[in-house]
Amino acid sequence: MNTSFSTAQVTTLHQERRKSPLRDNVKNSLRLYLNSLSGHEPEELYKMFTEEVERPLLESVMEYCNGNQTKAARCLGLNRGTLRKKLKLYGLN
Repeated sequence: MNTSFSTAQVTTLHQERRKSPLRDNVKNSLRLYLNSLSGHEPEELYKMFTEEVERPLLESVMEYCNGNQTKAARCLGLNRGTLRKKLKLYGLN
């Protein structure tokens, strides 16, 4: 993962972030998902949600850190061993 974000991409991300906080996007996505269940109760929603959010978080931070696990662990506030375990879990190692 030697790709880093361009200045234009970072600027666009910051502009989008100001328009709509991440929590609002997450909330809207969850509402859409729950409404699509047509009254059926979800199972293991917490696990599913965590996996759906954690993988792109790890991918994005690893890309931002150019694959440097030590730097990525610091950015995430995780122990490097924990990061390595999560990367392995999602097949991102």
